[in-house]
Amino acid sequence: MELEYNSERKPLIIPEYGRHIQKLVNHCKTLEDKDERNKMAKAIIDVMGNLQPHLRDVPDFQHKLWDQLFIMAKFDLDVDSPFEKPSKEELTQKPEKLPYPKSASKYRFYGHNIQTMIDVALTWEEGEQKEALIFAIANHMKKCFLNWNKDTVKDDVIFNHLYELSDGKIDLRDSEEVLSDSKNLVKKKVIKTPKKSPNSVGFSQNNNQSNSNNSSYRTNNRSSYQQNNNQRRNNNNNKPNYQRTKK
Repeated sequence: MELEYNSERKPLIIPEYGRHIQKLVNHCKTLEDKDERNKMAKAIIDVMGNLQPHLRDVPDFQHKLWDQLFIMAKFDLDVDSPFEKPSKEELTQKPEKLPYPKSASKYRFYGHNIQTMIDVALTWEEGEQKEALIFAIANHMKKCFLNWNKDTVKDDVIFNHLYELSDGKIDLRDSEEVLSDSKNLVKKKVIKTPKKSPNSVGFSQNNNQSNSNNSSYRTNNRSSYQQNNNQRRNNNNNKPNYQRTKK
């Protein structure tokens, strides 16, 4: 009996089904009678479905099995399939390249949404609402700039950036309007000191100290009570013993 090593075997096209399924597919290709090929192909499909029972709830489960059968046969299997036979060109066809996402501008600290907001503002009709939207965008740009720089920024810098991002369609460089103050845009976070819980260290130390004070107070009271009691006994013992004498 000759041993067959894996290094001498042909590589599997779909390794999930194993080598025995691949041999059955290769044997089905050698059958001359088409009816026999159709019967064997259906039997192979049944075995493939039993090997992957978790895919039975997937839509078009049988369609996928027949496609995999033709793929394992290298698209050289002449059988009657209930579905359209796939082509080798469709399988080997490369997907189209996706366009690389372009940055909104060189001012990345403003983010991509600023450019979208500017484009929407340009589509609005002239009026008070458009002016309010433009100044809201400028204030948001100033806030983003301060989050990135943490220093004060002049309104002229924001107006110049807005002019550049809008391709010169929004020009506030000569405007006398003033944007919001930096203190109002970026508020400092106030760190609140948490209250001491019963499980905290300071609470336990204070609690232990109070317990020790209470225990010392109890011992002092106990000792003073014993001293007073002993003193009373001594005084009673020192009193003269008056006894009645019978007449």
